[in-house]
Parts: sequence; structure tokens; C-alpha cells
Amino acid sequence: MKVRPRVWIGLVIWIGYAALVFTVQMLSGISYDTWGDNASNLFFGVGISLIVASAALALTTTALGWWRPALFEKQTSRHKWPIIAPALLAILALANLLFTDWGSYDLAFFGASIVLLLVGFTEELTTRGLLVVALRSKLGEGWVWFLSSLLFALLHLVNIVLGQGLFVTVEQVIFAFFVGTAFYILRRTTGTLIFAMVLHAVWDFSVFAVAHGHPSELSNIVSAFLPLVGLVSLIGVIFVIRGSRERITVPA
Repeated sequence: MKVRPRVWIGLVIWIGYAALVFTVQMLSGISYDTWGDNASNLFFGVGISLIVASAALALTTTALGWWRPALFEKQTSRHKWPIIAPALLAILALANLLFTDWGSYDLAFFGASIVLLLVGFTEELTTRGLLVVALRSKLGEGWVWFLSSLLFALLHLVNIVLGQGLFVTVEQVIFAFFVGTAFYILRRTTGTLIFAMVLHAVWDFSVFAVAHGHPSELSNIVSAFLPLVGLVSLIGVIFVIRGSRERITVPA
């Protein structure tokens, strides 16, 4: 590592990412609740911010020399069964895609929506990648999980300023904490952040896709199972933290 991990560095990266994405999205002048109206709104409202953030994060990670610790664990969790939580989330994502009204998509809108997959790279690298590396330089793994999941959830508060309703945003923040825990479990059980990046990308894309057009009435089933994902995640995370030896110690 070119730069010794410090907690403050992770927090600066988190603040910088949130500020960068928020600023680019605000400058677009496109409200959050109109992103899905057409391909232009989707690309300029959110797509460009993700492209810019991806480039900035890649440069930052390279400058710090943190790619390996950000993407890979030293040891995987001894308990593998908690992977049930992210597996359930993957099944729900596939269900969303199955219930999506694909007839409402044209080529331009589909192309713009593909850019949304970058959110898996940006948000995971920021919170469960670089932030985790920084937190592990000082804190125990329990705090690493809690703070990285909490800060991931709090990223979504900016949606209020972008035009999303208060109640919906608070609900989104709470769910983001639980789903963030599932992504953390996936990192610990597989030994890499890459699978969490992929699942995050597919999940967010599926949530957006099923909300477009006229989805099947069966799509409500997915929402009914989300609390189960949260419950399994909270139970499973206790076991993946146990015996963790991921603390980063680098000579000054």
C-alpha cells in the first residue's frame, strides 16, 4: 500500500463520493422522481454521475495503492451459512427482473438504464471497499461492519434534496442498512468484494426495472420477503464477524 490506511481517509473518501455524486446530479437539473421518465433524464440525471464517480474512485484507489485490501479479504469467514442472506437477495432480484414489463422499454431507455449497473462498483468500493480498509486500521470487525453499513445507508439521505419524499427516503435508508449487511456478509464468506459489486448492481437495476411501465401484480411478493433478508442478515453477520482477523497493521 502506497498510503497507510487511516480512518479519516476513509471518511474523506465517503464524504467526497457523496458530494461528487450529489453535485453532478444537482447540476443536471433533473429531479429524482423523473429519472425514469425517459432515456435522457435517466442518463443525464444519474448515469453521468456514476461514470464520473467510477473514474474518480479508480484513480483514488490506485493513488492509495489499496486495490488488494479493498477487493479481497485475508481470510474468509469460518461460517459459510450466512451467505443465505445475499442468496435470498439474489433470488428476489431475479424475481424483479421476471416481473418487469420489458415491453415498456425501448432501445435508448434500456441503454441508459444499463449505466445504473455502475452503482455496484461505486457504492461498494466506497463503503465496503475503501472505507472498510480505513476502518480496519483502527477498529474491531464489529465496528467495521456497523459503521460501513450505516454510512452506506446514510448515502441515500441525499435523495430527499434530489426530490424524493421524506418517508420513502427514510424507509430506503433503513432497508439499505440491512441490504448493506448482506453485501458485507457476501464479502466475508466469499473472500472478495467483487461478488457484492455484482449483486449490488443487479439488485439496484432490478428495483429500477420493475418500477418502470406496468409490472406484474406478483411483484409485490418481492417486497414481502425483504424483511426476511434483513432478519437473516442481522443474525448471520454475528457469525461472519466471529474470529475475524482482518485488522490492518502497516508499519509507519
